[in-house]
Amino acid sequence: MQKINYKFVKAKRAKRMSISVNSDLSVRITMPRWIPKIYAEKFLKEKEDWIVQKINYFSKLKKTGIIKISKTDYKKKKEEARALINKNVLELNKFYNYKINKIAIRNQKTRWGSCSSKNNLNFNYKMIYLRPELIKYIVVHEICHLKEMNHSKKFWALVEKTVPNYLSLRKELKKTSLLLM
Repeated sequence: MQKINYKFVKAKRAKRMSISVNSDLSVRITMPRWIPKIYAEKFLKEKEDWIVQKINYFSKLKKTGIIKISKTDYKKKKEEARALINKNVLELNKFYNYKINKIAIRNQKTRWGSCSSKNNLNFNYKMIYLRPELIKYIVVHEICHLKEMNHSKKFWALVEKTVPNYLSLRKELKKTSLLLM
C-alpha cells in the first residue's frame, strides 16, 4: 500500500468536497466549512485508487524529462503569449461577436483559461507551448462561456460551430500537463 501525504483545506466558497493531486505529488482535499473532517477522511478513502493513479501519472511525467517552467520563463514569455492569444481571440470572436471586457494572461497552475461574469477572459501563458489547434480550442471554449456560463448542451453546440473536433482536442488537453514540456 502506497503512503499518501495529504492536506485538508476548509474553504468558505466550497459547495462540495474535491480532491486535487498536484504535479509535486501533493494531495489536497478541499471541503465546505460545515462538513466534519470524518466525512472528508471517508471521501479520501473512497477516492484512494484515483489518487494513486494520479500520483503515478505525475511520477512518470517527471521521469520522462518534462521540465517545470520557472517564473523567469513566465516573465520572458508573457508578452509573446499575450500577442498570440489576443490575435486568436480577435480572429475567433469575429464568428461569435460577443462583448469581451478584458483579456488577462496569467501563470496558472490548474487552468488553461477561464471566463468571468464580467466578460473578462483569462488565459494561461503556457498555451504558447501548445499546438495551434489546442490554442484555438481553449480560446473558443472561453469565448463560448461569454454566452453560456456552464457546460450545457447549448455551450458545447456553440463550441462545435468553430471547433467540430472539440471532443478529441478536449481529451488531448486533459492529458497535457500544466508542467509542460
